[in-house]
Amino acid sequence: MMFFTLLPWAIGLFALSMVMTTWRLWRGPDLADRILALDTLYVNALALLVLVGVWQGQQFGFEIALLIGLLGFIGTVVLSRFVIKGDIVQ
Repeated sequence: MMFFTLLPWAIGLFALSMVMTTWRLWRGPDLADRILALDTLYVNALALLVLVGVWQGQQFGFEIALLIGLLGFIGTVVLSRFVIKGDIVQ
């Protein structure tokens, strides 16, 4: 019972975290900071989708969250490889 009363607060805090992470993505002083902000942004989006899915009682958000997690991981690896080596394909 208490879980469902605190759930909107958690959703709001994750949304606020996404706004602050987007600000860091735009204002990041370095490319590595922007990559880290993008990584944090997709993790927050994943958590927000799961929380909204639990709150609404829908299972559709979980499949989307898995897809976002997979694409976010691949994107982080590709961007990190580009920063380190300067090329994506060897």
